[in-house]
Amino acid sequence: MGQERITEIVPGVHAWVQPDGTWWVNNAGVVTGDEGTVVIDTCATEQRTRRFLNAVAAATGDAPIRAAVNTHQHGDHTYGNCLLPRQAVIIGHENVREAVLADSIIDRCPPFWSPVPDWGGVSRRPPSLVFRSELTIYDGGRRIDLRHPGYRAHTDGDVVVWLPDERVLFTGDLLFHGLTPLVLMGSVEGALRALDWVADFEPAHVVPGHGPLADAATLPGILADHERYYRFLLDVGRKGLEDGLSPLETARRADLGAFEGWADAERLVLNLHRVYADAAGADVDIMAALRDAVRWNGGPMPTRV
Repeated sequence: MGQERITEIVPGVHAWVQPDGTWWVNNAGVVTGDEGTVVIDTCATEQRTRRFLNAVAAATGDAPIRAAVNTHQHGDHTYGNCLLPRQAVIIGHENVREAVLADSIIDRCPPFWSPVPDWGGVSRRPPSLVFRSELTIYDGGRRIDLRHPGYRAHTDGDVVVWLPDERVLFTGDLLFHGLTPLVLMGSVEGALRALDWVADFEPAHVVPGHGPLADAATLPGILADHERYYRFLLDVGRKGLEDGLSPLETARRADLGAFEGWADAERLVLNLHRVYADAAGADVDIMAALRDAVRWNGGPMPTRV
């Protein structure tokens, strides 16, 4: 803890980066215009979110937070919503509202991680303003576009935040920079499609959901790494299905190769559960997938919260 930093990308636009970006440790954003501040995501715990909000206040001259955007429903991006000012409007995809209301991990985190995260004093606060495909908001003269890819990728409620004038893109968890991506609640095929969609924005500055910041020079390599990993998942999953193996058995047989050094490698098991479910046209059993990931890992998955 204490390694987080707030970085000004262009005037009035900041990124909150939390190393090392692994389980429950995300990035967030801040956009400040003439009418106040728009926050992009919060954090998993009360403690982390309060540090984030203190940094926001210092960086913006305590400009009032008028709104917040959730890039998707996962708790590392939404649990801190409740600590935002009550007058701030929470904005997200319509599927995110439903998922936040249905989330049970906020009540009591199961012991799949170690140490088990202590959320602190957080409670559900879903988006109160929702949309289906796209929405544009203005903070004074600053335009902020919210876009959904139109299909399931990391989740079914992914939203990117695009500042067209500044060419800054907040991708949420469509990008994990330098660590293992997660598509358990999404789609590998959709995540692959979303890579071209992200590239088509041609951003000058990129804030991934996890990991270091990126720019126009580094983005192509990051996208290529994701594509290789997703195609690896599809190939490994296809062979496992052909051989009648379970997702866990397939993961144990797989050679991670170039991806072995990425943090959170146990997500291989979770992602293969998604590959198998999609092949069967079925829903993923999230709890069964997490139990298998713990078995593959030889114990609970490590956290920094």
